[in-house]
Parts: sequence; structure tokens; C-alpha cells
Amino acid sequence: MQKEQQKEDANTARAVRGLEHSDSSIRLRVALAMGTSPDSRYVDKLIERCAIEPEFLVREMLTWAITRHSGAMTVPRLIDELRPERAPQARSQALHTLSKIGDRQAWPAITRALLADTDDEVARTAWRAAVALVPEGEEPELAGALATQLGRGEREIQMSLSRALIALGETVMPTLRAATEGSSFRVRVHAVATERLSRDPEAGFERAIEEAKRTVALGATGQGE
Repeated sequence: MQKEQQKEDANTARAVRGLEHSDSSIRLRVALAMGTSPDSRYVDKLIERCAIEPEFLVREMLTWAITRHSGAMTVPRLIDELRPERAPQARSQALHTLSKIGDRQAWPAITRALLADTDDEVARTAWRAAVALVPEGEEPELAGALATQLGRGEREIQMSLSRALIALGETVMPTLRAATEGSSFRVRVHAVATERLSRDPEAGFERAIEEAKRTVALGATGQGE
């Protein structure tokens, strides 16, 4: 029995070391193996690796491997990664993984501070995670929190926020309409574009933004810059 345990421990240690291999294809295969044959001893290393893994495909496999383990073990560990002192990649990957797990016990950890994080990737991932985890009945409050980010960043960031808002459904419409009458031209444009996209998803974000600019400039949704 002792020899079997020693062999098992050696195999685990070897797998864990494999996540640090210089060849990304090997790291990918190791993460796949860890998810295929879950073992609680892998969890910490999988989450730690997510925080520093440079390759997107490997990070996605790490996330999948984590979701294959017990949520009772992974969710608290992932929530711990959301602390502000953690690196942006650690926080964004933890948020991404929590959204994939879908355990609403993580909802209280999706704070307004994360939704407004100064790092764009952390904020974007927090928006997606919030939409995935929001409990029934709390959508209007989430819509209000997300709306504070209207007008933020470049097109890609704005499109991510619009998608998150639209995913909340009709509950977001009063918030968007209020935003179309705000004092900031940029916020009003983003709100109008999001409202239009919710009605016509095939319109495309660029077209919606350009049309919104004309509408707001003509004063159809408010006055002033």
C-alpha cells in the first residue's frame, strides 16, 4: 500500500511539473490529462498556473480542467484569487473560470470594484461572470452597476459591455434609457447604440455606434456634451 501511494505521489508530482514545461503543447496535454482524470491534488497548481500561463489555448484547457474538479474545492480557491492585490491575469482567469463553473455561491465575490476595475481585461471578464452568476431578481441592480461603465474604453471594450447589458434582457432597458439622457456625449452614444443592438442584434456594433452618434448629435436623446 505504501509503495502504491509513493508511486501515485510521484505521478502527481510529475504531472504538476509538466504544467511548467517550456513547450506549450506539453503543458496543454498535461492540463488535458488533469481534467480527464481529476485529482484534488491538482487544483492548487491548476489555479496557480492560470495566473501566469502565457498561451491562450493552454489557459482555456486549464480552466476546463478546473471545472472538472469539485466546485466545493475550486470555488473558494478561485474567489481567493479575486483579491485586489492579485495580478490582473490571476483575477481575470479566476472570474472566467467561475463563470464556467456557474456556481452562484460565487456571486457575492463579483463586487462593484471588480466591475469597475481599472484593468480592462479584469473588468470585461467581471461583466461576463456577473451576467452568468447573477441571481434571479438582482438583474436591475446589476444593470445599474454595469451602466456606470458606459462609454469606457475603445470599441472592443464597449462592445463587451453592450453584450453583457443586452444579455440581461428587458430588465436593462430603463437603465439604458436613463443613460441616454445623461450629460456625457460618449455615454449617451454608447447607451443608444446598446439599446439599438438589443432590438437588432444583426446590425453590428460599429453601425450601431455611428447611428447613435448621429442621433445624439441631433439632440434626439438629450442636450449638451
